[in-house]
Amino acid sequence: MSLDLSSLQKAIHSLDATLQKSNDEKLMSQLDDVIRLAVRAGAIQNFEFTYELCWKFIKRWIRENGSPEDADHPRTRKDLFRLAAQYSLIKDPAPWFDYGNARNLMSHTYDQEKAREIYSITRDFLSDAAYLLKQLEENND
Repeated sequence: MSLDLSSLQKAIHSLDATLQKSNDEKLMSQLDDVIRLAVRAGAIQNFEFTYELCWKFIKRWIRENGSPEDADHPRTRKDLFRLAAQYSLIKDPAPWFDYGNARNLMSHTYDQEKAREIYSITRDFLSDAAYLLKQLEENND
């Protein structure tokens, strides 16, 4: 059974578009501080829900395509990312651990300094999420 990847495709596209706008120096310099912070907060929000979709699609893909032992065994997200790397859905699980920590940090507290730190990893995350999507599309049977 193939997975409907449209929600993940839209989330990655939204994150990419938001990051492009938030990294546009000319555009951002024309905005006041409140709007500039709102645009960056929007990028972080996109990161959060895109991350959530990524790990859920990994879980679904493994359930549909993995070995019976891998598909039926409940696991932590770290285990899930390790398995995803074994199935070549992601390149390396380590950055995904960091993305999970960043996502959890933002959902429990909001602080400007933490927001800047998390915003700085969104570009790397976007690249890794796009890679995951490509792998899911190529192996979606």
